[in-house]
Formats: sequence, structure tokens, C-alpha cells
Amino acid sequence: MNKKTVKDIDIKNKRVLMRVDFNVPMADGKVTDDKRIRAALPTMQYVLDQNASLILMSHLGRPKSASDSQFSLRAASEVLSTLLARPVQMAPDCVGLEVEKMAKDLKPGEVLLLENTRFHAEEEKNDLDFAKRLASLGEVYVNDAFGSAHRAHASTEGVARFLPAVSGFLMEQELEYLGRAVANPEHPYIAILGGAKISDKILVVETLLAKCDKLIIGGGMANTFLAAQGLNMQDSLVEESSLETAKAIMAKSADKLILPVDAIIADKFAEDANTQIVGVGEIPAGWRMLDVGPKTVSVYQAALSGARLIVWNGPVGVFEMPKFAEGTFALARMLAESKAVTVIGGGDSASAVKKAGVAKQMTHVSTGGGASLEFLEGKELPGVAALQDK
Repeated sequence: MNKKTVKDIDIKNKRVLMRVDFNVPMADGKVTDDKRIRAALPTMQYVLDQNASLILMSHLGRPKSASDSQFSLRAASEVLSTLLARPVQMAPDCVGLEVEKMAKDLKPGEVLLLENTRFHAEEEKNDLDFAKRLASLGEVYVNDAFGSAHRAHASTEGVARFLPAVSGFLMEQELEYLGRAVANPEHPYIAILGGAKISDKILVVETLLAKCDKLIIGGGMANTFLAAQGLNMQDSLVEESSLETAKAIMAKSADKLILPVDAIIADKFAEDANTQIVGVGEIPAGWRMLDVGPKTVSVYQAALSGARLIVWNGPVGVFEMPKFAEGTFALARMLAESKAVTVIGGGDSASAVKKAGVAKQMTHVSTGGGASLEFLEGKELPGVAALQDK
């Protein structure tokens, strides 16, 4: 990674303004999964160990206005206080005179969490006056929010125009592991793409095919490729508008693509559906493909054996329903047992390896779904581009 990290600059006794990703799941005013908060702990701890004071900013959800109290970060401040084993002050807002005073009054080792940056419309507009007001709270800026790095917002990109800007350790780790897949991958390199639609992932399909040795395609995406081969997918999700794209990809890269050979099908999209296993060209009328079948799992196993790098983005079945989760979970277990470097794109893939109980056996599980996808597409992320080069 060619970006400076918090270790490359002097932060001793300074006010450090740090962008974190506390966009965490909530229920009844409580944080239900603190993984993203924990992910930023190493950087926070390092800053505090340097006798610096720490001002944290994050967004949460998509509030319509500042009075949308369900999107307050107060619950996150309570979780963070427990994890850091020290008080975390909660600001009433992320800008304004009272907030400026709270930031200025911070002593070394003290922590202040700003209120949801998206309570201000200027955040998503990357308004530079708003970014300048945020920047005035600190003396250096650290971005440790990879999950938001693909958005050019005031707290991710704008602030970096007014303060020395470096990455935190989580951001560094994300760029290192995802960077392996993009810049200089080890071979054999197998990529796995799932999820519902091709249209969301055309760029990433093309970028990966240029780099990898084999590309496994599952999930709803696979239905469109199979339909493009002329198979009748009956009631399966098929993206008609992407059939020509799928044909063009197969014409160019048929030797690299691995598609399902059998399927677990259902007579309706529901947990209590009737199911059966059939070849992909044998789906009866009124039925739909909701998971890959056991023969496909064996094909995946053969393709993955001997791999040195595996990158996975998107489930290969409707894993939220136990009846259609086995293909995705079997894949997760294969990666857990593999000797390869295993990199899991965020979002549903991260949920899948967690649900399968093997997240800790992966080399790296990304904290950013959209950000990891855009990175794998080869796009420069605004929140990363804004940081100082080494």
C-alpha cells in the first residue's frame, strides 16, 4: 500500500480527527452487531497510546433529518466506552460552537464521538464549508472507514483537503488484501462471484476475468448465464436485459468460467417450498433455481484445490433460507480449509462466512460491501485517493 498510515506521522499530544465506520445494525435502540466498532479498535488504541485525544466521526443509516433519533450514534458510544474501557463523550452534533469547545477541551487520552454526520445534507454533497468545519475540530485526519471510502463525502474526502490525511490500520489491511487481488495476484487465482444480478457486477466480472485463472459464477447471476446458453430456467430469476452481455462474456472467456451443473430448485420462493435436485437444463415448469446442487459443489471443490489466492464476493444461493444455504456454506467451509489466501468481499459474503461459523478461518473478511466491489472493479476510491502518498 502506497498510502501513509497513522504510524508515518507525528500525532503525539495532537487532536486526531478519525473517520470510522460505525454504520452498525440496530434494534430497539441497541447495537446488535459491534463487528465494525471492534474493527477500528487497533487504530483508536494506537492513537490514545500516543497521548493524543481522539475525535471520532461516522454516519449511521439514511436519516431524513437531524430529528431522526433512531439514527443517533449514542448507542455506539456506549458500546465503544465498554470496549475501550474508558468514558466516551457524546457530542450533541458533529459541528457547531458547542462541539468545537468539546473538541478543544479534550485532554490527552480522551475520546469524543460526534453525532451522525448524515444529520446534515452537506455531508453527502461533500460541501467544502461543512468539511472545513469538521476539519477545524482536529489537527490531523485519519480515515479508518473502508466501508465508506467509495463515497466522496465531506467526512471521507472533503476533510482531507484541510488536514494532513493518513490511513488507519483497518484501511491499511483492507487495501493490502484487496490490493493483492487487483495489483499482483498469486496464481492459481480463483475468483467466486454470486449475488442476484450481472448488471451490478459487469465491471467486476470483466476485471476479474483479466486477472484470474478461473471465475466461479453462482447465485442469481448464474441463471442469466445459463439462460444465455439456451437453457430454459423456467421461473428462476433471469436478467433478460443482460443476456447479450452474458453471451459476449462467455464467447470471450468460456475457458475461465465455471457455471453450475445442477441445482436445488423450489416450487415457490419460500422457506416451506417443495424442493428437488435436478440438472440445470431439467427445471420443470413453475419451478425455480434457489441454490447450487451437490455436483456443482464438487465442481467448485475441484476448481479450488491448489489455489493460492481465492477472492469471493456474493453468495451462490438464497442462503438466508436454511433450505437453500448449503451451497454457500459448503463453499465457505472449502475456503476455511484451503491453504490459499482467502479474501471475502463485505456484505452478504461476510454474513455468509459468519453464519457458516468460519469467518475467523479466512485470511481477510472485508468490512465494506460496496467499497470492496468498486475496488475489485479497479476503481480508485475517493476516500483512499484523498490520503497522503508515502
